[in-house]
Amino acid sequence: MTIQQMRYFLVLAKELHFWKTSEKVHISQSSLSRQIQSLEGELGFKLLERDKRNVELTEAGTFIQQRWELLLNELNQTHREAKKISAGTSGVISIAYPGSISFDFLPNLIKKFAEEMPDLKIELTEPTDINHEKLILDHHIDIAFSRDIIVNPTIASSKLYSEPICLVVAENHWLNKDNFEDLRTVRDENFIISALHHTTFFASLLRQIFNTYGFEPKTSIESDFGGMILKLVSQNLGISILPYSFQFATDYDVRFINLSEKVDLFINWRKNDQSQIVKNVLNHSIELGKKYDL
Repeated sequence: MTIQQMRYFLVLAKELHFWKTSEKVHISQSSLSRQIQSLEGELGFKLLERDKRNVELTEAGTFIQQRWELLLNELNQTHREAKKISAGTSGVISIAYPGSISFDFLPNLIKKFAEEMPDLKIELTEPTDINHEKLILDHHIDIAFSRDIIVNPTIASSKLYSEPICLVVAENHWLNKDNFEDLRTVRDENFIISALHHTTFFASLLRQIFNTYGFEPKTSIESDFGGMILKLVSQNLGISILPYSFQFATDYDVRFINLSEKVDLFINWRKNDQSQIVKNVLNHSIELGKKYDL
């Protein structure tokens, strides 16, 4: 029994006419008759009662018709879904990202997915002090956006863009672009930053920046969450240092002053991942990243 034979039977069960059915399925009437006889022979019972004038379904034929219609509909749906997965437009992808890209780059990327891959399910996670390398290798995530490149022979990475590091102050703060010289200008200010003892890339970058200017910051509040930092800075509780991307968070009364240092954004994935979904996400990310390079 073949799927094609099942399809022939279902058309015949609807038409109850061999000639009309043969026209619809594009085979000769004699070939259709042989296909149905072969099907009945394999099943071991009659599907149709027929004479020179009439064709009728047997009771077993009616039962088979109802069940095969459901079965083939499910099979067709399965094939359609599989085709979307093969094309990378359907399925699930898990993405880890730093909070700084959640205000502009990531929403724009997801908007692109929604337009071109509406059946794609996206799982987002914002790990703080967690090893992206381990998450990828353990298959907890498929793609990681990160501020540092992952050096591992089984992980591929691509730089998407670079952007400035910025000093962030309240809108009514005395400091502005005109009177700012370098970071030593604010060495006596209270800082709201990520804990410098953390092992994250950004904490390491902050340590490097402060070492360059020869002072240890007076840290009044420690936080890894950019949104919280912006809110606290806007209330004049301290100043901070954040990537330029946080400028796209428009609900805060803060001012950004570019520093000379820059930070990169990388996309990382398993080298042996053959998923077309991953490939599509990579292509869209690389193309969008070109618009953000500063």
